[in-house]
Amino acid sequence: MEWRDEGILLSVKRHGESAIIAEVFTPTHGRHAGVVRGGASRRMAPILQPGAQMDIAWKARLQEHLGNFALEPLRSRSATIMSNRMALTGLNAVTALLCFTLPEREPHARLYARTEALLDLLEQTDLWPLAYLHWEMALLEDLGFGLDLSGCAVTGATEGLRYISPRTGRAVTAEGAGEFADRLLPLPPCLIGQGEAPDAEIAEGFRVTGHFLHSHLAPELGSRPLPEARQRFLDLFAKQL
Repeated sequence: MEWRDEGILLSVKRHGESAIIAEVFTPTHGRHAGVVRGGASRRMAPILQPGAQMDIAWKARLQEHLGNFALEPLRSRSATIMSNRMALTGLNAVTALLCFTLPEREPHARLYARTEALLDLLEQTDLWPLAYLHWEMALLEDLGFGLDLSGCAVTGATEGLRYISPRTGRAVTAEGAGEFADRLLPLPPCLIGQGEAPDAEIAEGFRVTGHFLHSHLAPELGSRPLPEARQRFLDLFAKQL
């Protein structure tokens, strides 16, 4: 069994004396692991950094086997992240969430495209937080926990949306919320593409996506806690507010 694809390196783990087990994310083979012989060598280790864009060839005797990777770098993102703490913590949040949430070997082509585009924005620190917020929205949607912000769940109105139901993920107007407004999540305009998205508003957006990641998606994965890398990114972002 074998295949070849392009993808993003998500993680590496030492395997024996000189090999590593690498996890990659590709458009047609999803999150996939494999052994890289010699991946821990002085020549290969600097190349095999999370976030790198790779040409990937996988081979195994049987489909269910771990198999071996041959990885060739296409584009490194290490120069960008090593000199930018926000970019580094953001990249770590993305790769950690993908490793945490994606089922093995299940294709998610749309999410892959969004992820590659997001990582290509790492240098643009003014755009990154909002782009990352929208990426978390896309992650939730691709895994079956998307928010419906197209209209009010109570009145059907498409204007004046102010809240989100923490249970259903649907938008609600002030009129529709009524006396239950204090039980709902805020709906920052940046989640529906309105306004200039100041940092404080983006932070509110992270509260919303965080709720659905913690309370809806994580329990479906066995109630494991979300990766700490996400919180480290949010903490760093909060310091600039």
